[in-house]
Parts: sequence; structure tokens; C-alpha cells
Amino acid sequence: MIDEEISAFRDNPPGLTAILNSMSVGITGAGGVGSNVAAALTRAGIGNLVIADFDSVELPNLNRQFFFRDQIGYPKVEALRYNLELINPDADIQIHNRLIDSENACSIFADCDVLVEAVDREETKVMLLESWLEGLPRKPVFSCSGIAGFGRTDSIRVDRRQNLTIVGDQKSDLSLGTLSSRVAIVAAMMANEIIEYLYSSK
Repeated sequence: MIDEEISAFRDNPPGLTAILNSMSVGITGAGGVGSNVAAALTRAGIGNLVIADFDSVELPNLNRQFFFRDQIGYPKVEALRYNLELINPDADIQIHNRLIDSENACSIFADCDVLVEAVDREETKVMLLESWLEGLPRKPVFSCSGIAGFGRTDSIRVDRRQNLTIVGDQKSDLSLGTLSSRVAIVAAMMANEIIEYLYSSK
């Protein structure tokens, strides 16, 4: 049990830390959105994370992802777990350095309270959402769509659809490039939506 008076979570809203410490969030994708959602949730006091990604850290990732130069070449999930444990060493962080497909998308995250889709490829997004909404229909899913470019902050919105919440402008294409400011806004909004849901569900 976390002692809020002497912990990193002393300034959390009253009652929130104990709730988040007991909850589990599953994240597919440890890139710009996924790594920053994980960092925001860890800073809030989430107790359990399950993170899956098959990629490794590359130099161009550093403009928007929660990694550092000395982690280039390491599997993203391993580097991310290390960074998150620097924030909260008491968090239980399970990692899967593997490709998520329709065969394992549900089993890996079956024990999570909420699910986060944070992948780049459209076909992978569709596969994940279809797998989760059909195979884990009672678990809320938080997704991102439209994170590219810069500026246009007021175009980023939250679209709530029953068990699916989508954050982003829902139209910008990755050909516009990606930048930490816009990616971090979307990730922070997703984390905020997740925290609100977890708090209200207790």
C-alpha cells in the first residue's frame, strides 16, 4: 500500500492514488503515443502495466518517444520498462517483446482493466480494435487517430463511443511528420481519459 504522505504521489487528487495502484492498463505500441501514455499513467500512480511492442529504439524516435540516446538498439519494451521504473520502482510492469496479432491480442491483455491502442499502421489498428471489442467486449478501449504535424491544437478532440474512446484530430496523416508537442498532447489526453474512467469505475 502506498503511503501518500511520503510518496511521489503526495500531490495526487485525494483518494486517487489507492485506486490507480490497484488497476492494470494494457498498451499495444511503445512508440510516441504508447510510451508517453505509459509515462503519464506511471506518474499518476498506476499499479500495473502490460506493454507489448516488437520494435527497437532508433535515433529518429527520440523526437517524440520516451527514450534516450543510450537506449538506441534496445527493444522498446525493455527500455520503456527501465524508464518507467525510474519513476515508480514499485509498479508492476509486464512486457512482451513480440508482434501482437489477432491470435494473441486478447490473451495477453485479458487481465487488464482497460486497453490502449497506440500503433501506427492502419491495418494493425483495425485488427486490434476488432479483436478487443469482440473478444474482450466489457473492457474499455482507448485509441488514437490523427496525431501528425504541429499546431492546430484545437483540432484534437475526444470522441467517446460506448466502450471505445478515440483521441486525436482523426484526419491528419503521418506524411505530415510527427512532433513531440502534438504526440504528447494526444497521449496526455488519453491518459487523462483513462484515469477518469478508472476513478469513476470504482
